[in-house]
Parts: sequence; C-alpha cells; structure tokens
Amino acid sequence: MLKPMKIYSYKITRDFGFAPNPYFGICTLATCKPDIRKLANEGDWIIGFGGKNTNAYHKIVYLMEVSEVISFEQYWIDERFVQKRPRFDKNLKYCYGDNIYHKNAQGEWIQEQSHHSNGIEINPNNLKRDTGRTTNVLISTNYWYFGDDAINTPSDFAAFFPECRNYRIFQSEEDIRQFLLLKNHIENNYERGMNGLPFSQKGKFIQYKGE
Repeated sequence: MLKPMKIYSYKITRDFGFAPNPYFGICTLATCKPDIRKLANEGDWIIGFGGKNTNAYHKIVYLMEVSEVISFEQYWIDERFVQKRPRFDKNLKYCYGDNIYHKNAQGEWIQEQSHHSNGIEINPNNLKRDTGRTTNVLISTNYWYFGDDAINTPSDFAAFFPECRNYRIFQSEEDIRQFLLLKNHIENNYERGMNGLPFSQKGKFIQYKGE
C-alpha cells in the first residue's frame, strides 16, 4: 500500500523568490496561499505551476516536500532561518526574505519591511492575507526550484495542472502513484535545490501592494 499523502498544486502568477523562497538550501512557503499553509502536513507535496500570463505557463516552477510545519513565531526565532529575514544591504535574495512576521509584547503582529510591506509601514492587505487564516510556515529540505528555467510538464502528468483559480488537492492511490512517477522523473533528471532564478525578478527590489 502506498504511503498516504496529499499533493497540492496551484498556479504562480508572481515569482520573486518570496513565495516560495528557495534560498539557502531550504524552500519555504511563509506567505500567500493561506489555505495550503493551513492544510498541508509533513510528508505532503506542493507543486507550483506557472500561471497563464507568465513565461512559465503550464510549466513546473517548483516542487517541494513538506519537511516541517512551524509557526511564524518559531520561524522568526529559529537560528536556521535568520538568513531568511529581509536585509537591504545585500543582494536580492536577501531583500526578498520571507521571515517577516512576529509579535510585539502586546501580542500585535509586526510585519518587517519586505516584499509584502508598504515601504517601512505595515501593508494591512498583505498582513490580513498572510496571517488571518493560519500562522503556519511550510519548510522543505527536499525540493526542486526552477524559476525562470521552469520545466515542461510531461504530457502524462498534465492532470496535475490546476485549471481552477485557487488550488487542487490530489490524494487517491492513483493520484499518488502518478505523482511518484512525476517526482521520480524530476529526481532522475534534475539536481535538488535551485535550478533557476525567480522569473519575476527584474534586477531591482519591488514591493507588492496586495491588490
């Protein structure tokens, strides 16, 4: 019998190296996609496909196994993820750090200056979307990130592409069997970790307003 798991697939319309953040040998999903962050458990998998208005449409942008599920507070204080805190005195992979949420002494959210802030001020749209439904951060040490070198989806696995607007979940035995074939194909043909740069990065740091 196959090991039970869920496979979450969704379309990526903006890929700045922020959500997901594939840097420093660990892929993290700490912002956006609150439903996936709320539902996914250790051992589940996430596939991000390029959205319609991208140069990666229908292609696989990244694939990650969920190694850990931790809270924003744990993410902030864990020494493993200090490099994921945004810094603006270094290059773009530091600017797009996704370790941005923690609470002050009054229990109020602090949103660090980041891709999701409004300059140095809090962006309430992004704060609500990122923290409103869940405080979960998904951690992966077993991932393939392709970014602007997104790979074609083999025709046998096109069913994993999410035609819907939000996301899809696959969990039947046949789904898992097909997914493992896809995972083995990627594992046998590509190096784990980063295989490309984010396709939305254009050489300067950009903040997302959250429209």
